[in-house]
Amino acid sequence: MSSSQQAAPAVNGFLNLYKPAGITSMEALRRVKRITGQRKKVGHAGTIDPLAEGVLPICFGQATRLMEQVVSGWKRYRMTMRLGAASTTYDAEGAITEIANPEGLTREEIAAALEGFVGKIEQVPPMYSAIKVDGRRLYELARSGKEVERAPRQVEVSTISIDEIALPYLRLTVDCGKGTYLRSIAHDLGEALGCGGYVTQLSRLSCGQFTAESSLTLESLADAAGEAGNGDGWQKHLHPVDWALQELAPMTVTGDAERAIGHGQGVSGVEHGGAQGEYEQRRAYSRDGVFLAILEYRPDSDLWQPTRVFRGTAPSPYAPEGPN
Repeated sequence: MSSSQQAAPAVNGFLNLYKPAGITSMEALRRVKRITGQRKKVGHAGTIDPLAEGVLPICFGQATRLMEQVVSGWKRYRMTMRLGAASTTYDAEGAITEIANPEGLTREEIAAALEGFVGKIEQVPPMYSAIKVDGRRLYELARSGKEVERAPRQVEVSTISIDEIALPYLRLTVDCGKGTYLRSIAHDLGEALGCGGYVTQLSRLSCGQFTAESSLTLESLADAAGEAGNGDGWQKHLHPVDWALQELAPMTVTGDAERAIGHGQGVSGVEHGGAQGEYEQRRAYSRDGVFLAILEYRPDSDLWQPTRVFRGTAPSPYAPEGPN
């Protein structure tokens, strides 16, 4: 058994993986575990469809505690859809039914229809999704021939831009928040245009700090793992835990505050930058630059309360230069 296949010393941090089309997010995670030798406390943030490719954040060690925070970030997708037909799965993997020829559609008509999908919208999730209803995944029910009522969910789409129209195909770039189903947008847009529509290709270009430009393929990860001769060469691609939190302002705390934070206690003496009564989060560091915690301001007590405490030992390159 090679060193990359054996259980390796645990690490903490994020890997920016580019998942290929054709495999599930869980299969991509299994391959990462095999390549890195990491077996425990490894997860992925934000499932993407098997048909889709793109950014899949992989979390190791203490970074797994930030999975929900990463998933909650804004995401950007590039989607190609076919107009003129509908699919049972809302993508090219389902049974296709021809609806109406879309060749007469104009750019203005498509743009006008897209306006209804921007902002906070109510979206019905597809039957082929991992959402649970009465303890069962929707896709399990769909595969057994059952369709159940799905309650609409509020999601947020900040922008949808038209990249190319080559009917019956339409290519879009979508910036959206947590829980948005691009397949549902394609299906619902097809219905709004009266011709049907489904996804033929989908790429996740970014997820918070994670971008496709700086991502690593499984093949590149395997090559990097073998470079050092001990299976650890891939670790040069790990990002520190606090790398994914750069949207939060940093702050440096004193020794007394550091000890209090380590015990889960709130600290004071830090200027609150938000409006009165408003919650705010910050990254907290020791005076020597070690990432300590995420602190949240609690207006009722006028204290900064740790919501996540980390056990770092090395100074972080994302620490502030001096005390705040």
